[in-house]
Amino acid sequence: MSAGAGPADGWEFRRVTIDDPLVEQLLRELTHEYVTRYGPEAHQEMTRYPAGDFAEPHGVLLLLLEDGEPVAGGAYKRYDDRTAEVKRMWTHSAHRRRGLARRVLAELERTAAAAGYTRFHLTTGPRQPEARNLYLAAGYTPLFDVSADPLTIGPLPFEKHLPVLTTTS
Repeated sequence: MSAGAGPADGWEFRRVTIDDPLVEQLLRELTHEYVTRYGPEAHQEMTRYPAGDFAEPHGVLLLLLEDGEPVAGGAYKRYDDRTAEVKRMWTHSAHRRRGLARRVLAELERTAAAAGYTRFHLTTGPRQPEARNLYLAAGYTPLFDVSADPLTIGPLPFEKHLPVLTTTS
């Protein structure tokens, strides 16, 4: 848990596996969002990666719980030895515009840095302007021409260098 998010104040970050019942709503809403924006073929995105990709030690799936209920979440998986790839960012439709995705992203960054990753990579779809804006606001470097029409680019890649955490003995 990060500072300011703990069970005492009703907020908790929880590491879960893809088959945890608390993840069901995330997967259902995210699948609906993808299919609504990109059509039926987008359904395949949710089964594209094996569940183990989001498991420790190389990956993590986090949920942000408010009073025990999942309100936001996200994951990362190994991209290469030093890079983790952000996937499955989600905010419950009833809880958007509260800064929850930003909190999840910051916790994913902290968790990945603690696991030894030094870079985050991600792509978001061209029909997800709110995701694009989140990553820009969170200090991610766009690896595409931000002045171009996103629909002419396809997936929008970003990167962010994470702080190197040193351990003290």
